[in-house]
Amino acid sequence: MDFTLITERLGMQIRSRRQNLGLTQAQLAQRARLTRQKIIAVEQGCLTVTMVAYAKALGALGCELQVVPAVMPTLDEIQGMFE
Repeated sequence: MDFTLITERLGMQIRSRRQNLGLTQAQLAQRARLTRQKIIAVEQGCLTVTMVAYAKALGALGCELQVVPAVMPTLDEIQGMFE
């Protein structure tokens, strides 16, 4: 599986969890002790974001990272790879 897809999925899961909790990006940034710009990059699955930033965001959301076998990408994700 393409590593960029993994970070994109992680970012989408973080965004979804934040929204489900009713938090703004600024509120999550404050809780995680990150900048709002860093939260934006995390949610976009940016490859330049450090694992520490992902861990801080997850911790601020009351989540942890768990390693599970990868699933096949969706058609939407595959289409995005070729754009």
